Amino acid sequence: MAALNDIVSYCDSYLRLGEIQDYENALNGLQLENSGKVKKIAAAVDVSSRALQECAKCGAHLLIVHHGMFWPGLRPVTKALRRQLKFAFESDLAIYSAHLPLDLHPEVGNNVLLMRALAFEESEPFFEEKGSLLGRRASAEVALSELVARLEKTVAGPVKTIASGPKNVRAVGVITGAAGSEIERIAAEGIDTFITGEAPHWAAIAAEELGINLLLAGHYATETFGVKALAAHLAKKFQLDYKFINLPTRL
Repeated sequence: MAALNDIVSYCDSYLRLGEIQDYENALNGLQLENSGKVKKIAAAVDVSSRALQECAKCGAHLLIVHHGMFWPGLRPVTKALRRQLKFAFESDLAIYSAHLPLDLHPEVGNNVLLMRALAFEESEPFFEEKGSLLGRRASAEVALSELVARLEKTVAGPVKTIASGPKNVRAVGVITGAAGSEIERIAAEGIDTFITGEAPHWAAIAAEELGINLLLAGHYATETFGVKALAAHLAKKFQLDYKFINLPTRL
């Protein structure tokens, strides 16, 4: 058993929450406290009623997520939010959320871990967002078809491919989640193949005009890496068990 305050304090420091700006509704850090003790950690990409139920079912008292309780913004405590809070209180569950700090972390971050899963061990930060370098980029020497195959294996699903760039990839950029709308800024940084989760419709046209490959592997699928790695890291440090709760949105 570990003290919730100790885990939260460590996480805040390890993820540099005080240094990294984020979107207002991210509300990074401890979003809901429990009675103060943690016997097991659970991790999920998103807060939901199902995630909370699975958390309690597996005996966890702390749920770590990438998208927290307040993404929809300020709202009345009714319907889904009331249901989630009521269940969490009754089950003594705490919720900790980390968005951009988890995306860009050099050890347990979504972007660096996706790069490594694609066999790019040497990557560097790029693409400034809110004062931080959010994504990862790497030099490559791989056929586009091979890279797509690796990506599909990594995310265990199909990849939407807009093959408007070179067939032999030289410069790969990764920003997990929904960064497709940034394709023009990405191309301006010399990236010929951009991997993200999802994109607006117009990004496909922009990819063609810019001569860049755009690979869309799914918002959810590209953001499972960080919460898994953070939960495993915390479990090892605090000598706890952990479980990843897989609830794909198919987006």
